[in-house]
Formats: sequence, C-alpha cells, structure tokens
Amino acid sequence: MSTVRTRRIVLVRHAKSERSDVIDDHERPLAERGRRDAPAAGRWLAGAGITPDLALVSTATRTRETWDLLTPELSERPGTVYEERIYAASPGELLALLTELSEEVDDVVMVGHNPGIHALAEILAGESEGDLTARMSAAFPTSAIAVLTYEGSWKAVGPGAARLVAFWTPRS
Repeated sequence: MSTVRTRRIVLVRHAKSERSDVIDDHERPLAERGRRDAPAAGRWLAGAGITPDLALVSTATRTRETWDLLTPELSERPGTVYEERIYAASPGELLALLTELSEEVDDVVMVGHNPGIHALAEILAGESEGDLTARMSAAFPTSAIAVLTYEGSWKAVGPGAARLVAFWTPRS
C-alpha cells in the first residue's frame, strides 16, 4: 500500500538585474538592489523553515547569482541543478520539468524568470490561503517567492493541483 506524499514547490523569480543594451540578456548580472534582495529572500525561506531537497536554477547569470546569494541563509544547501531549459521557458515547459522529478524529492525550489515563473504559480494554484492568490496575481516582482503544496506523484502534477500557502516579496 502506497502513501500519498506531500510535496512543496517553491517558485522564486530572480532578483533585480542590471538593464543593458550591450550585454546579452542571458548574461545580465544582478543590480545592487538584487544583491540586497536575494539574501533577504533566503532569510525569509529559512524563517519559514523551508529547506528544499533540490534546486532547479536557470543558467542565466542573474538566476545563478540570486541562488548564490540566497543559499547561505538556508540551514543547508540543497542539491542544485543548473537547468538551461528554465531560461525563457513557458509555464508548460516549467511544469514539464516538475513532472520529471524523482519521486524521492519532496521539496523543490525553482529559480527562474517572468513571465514563466509567475504563470506557473498561477496555473498550479487551485486554491490558496486567504488573499494570497489575489496578491500573487497582482504582481510577481523580482525576488518574489510563491510556496505551493501538492499531494501526489510528480508525474501527475498539473493545473490546479496545488495549494498556494505562502507568497513573499521583498517589499511586503
């Protein structure tokens, strides 16, 4: 007899990046504000008791820098996979990455980009605590974090299957 496992999906939009007409978008680094906000996001995750088993991080410079500044705040660094498929991904492509996860993973963090990360959070959230869905739908700024819970196999995760249990922004 199998037991239904509760999973946690943590979706993080990268911290504020530099604007540039001369640097390729994939290589844009964090701005000073981003270098301040990323550790704050890590402190929030640690304070919420969230220590993921696995991190899926876009290969873009700004997402890797966000992750590198966020992780020292966690109680332990999870295994990290730098995944090029996250960069410029649609919500459907991001969802497909979740369905590929090992069943041994209970808590995953994905560090990516808008509009994909925001849209994925909205697609997954079938229900939420209080006004979290309205707050998240209004804006998903840089460094924002959506935490969703899901019960079941990763292969079956899909639209409306999760519950939005927390939403944080550096200006909340």
